[in-house]
Amino acid sequence: MKPIHPFEPVRTEKFPVGDNWIAQVKWDGVRILTYWDGNSVRLFNRKKNERTVQYPELTEINTYCHAASLILDGEVIALEKGKPSFHKVMKRDGLRSMENLNWARRNVEINYIVFDVLFYNGEWIISRTLEQRQHLLQKILRPAEGIYSADNFSNSASLFQAIQEQEMEGVVCKNLQSAYVLGGKDARWKKIKNYRDLQAVIGGVTLRENQVNALLLGAYDPEGRLWYIGHAGSGKFTRAEWNELTRQLLNLKQKNSPFINQPSRLQDAFWLEPQFTVKVKFMEWTEGGTLRQPSIQALIRVSPHECLLE
Repeated sequence: MKPIHPFEPVRTEKFPVGDNWIAQVKWDGVRILTYWDGNSVRLFNRKKNERTVQYPELTEINTYCHAASLILDGEVIALEKGKPSFHKVMKRDGLRSMENLNWARRNVEINYIVFDVLFYNGEWIISRTLEQRQHLLQKILRPAEGIYSADNFSNSASLFQAIQEQEMEGVVCKNLQSAYVLGGKDARWKKIKNYRDLQAVIGGVTLRENQVNALLLGAYDPEGRLWYIGHAGSGKFTRAEWNELTRQLLNLKQKNSPFINQPSRLQDAFWLEPQFTVKVKFMEWTEGGTLRQPSIQALIRVSPHECLLE
């Protein structure tokens, strides 16, 4: 089984109406597809990067699914104070050392929210409707700790209100009559987000008492130029994580700014070779092209040139 790019929703501000539409929680986690060929299980994220080592619990597929072969689509999440935490799940997703994995498996419990089945018993079923695929999914999933099928809600506006009250990421609305297009992205699935987020490159830092206290963030345009989009010093990082980040980033110092435009915090900045990337949550874009109230969620392992301007 070769990994595929999953179907993606498009962003919207309006809730779709009609009996064919359902809404699901948009979990703040990592999109993971599970591939079972009858002999072994492999896990890949939406960019086709393998994650089998990071989530060994999901390889025990006979404990939670009955099928001769299949491909499942879902989201791996980690809870913190009862809510999904991207920062926490990245402690698993970013691991490369087996020694650290053993520690993380004991300390970072994951859940797998399954919302689709694409391949079953040797047959692609992506041309079937979502309603039919969900019905099959309910038949083949077995009750198991940490494995859940995504719930459907008929009233997307009410679900979104609940999401806002819990300060969670958003909702995804799906047409029950829709097929699943490999690598597709269109309005048969729509996402409405409670807040906005993006991937950004670290192009500079400011220091306080020899420790990084803010990141100067950038994103690339289609011509490959890096634009400064704001700075962030708040978010999910612990003191220990700031200390480790300081150690790593200051090895990347360079004389000149990597940004094509001039950051507002020019005088006290240290410029960096743009190698590290982060996920940032923010309220909106300002008229000047910077992020309003950016908050750092986690370091992420993506190429800097995948951090693109909206």
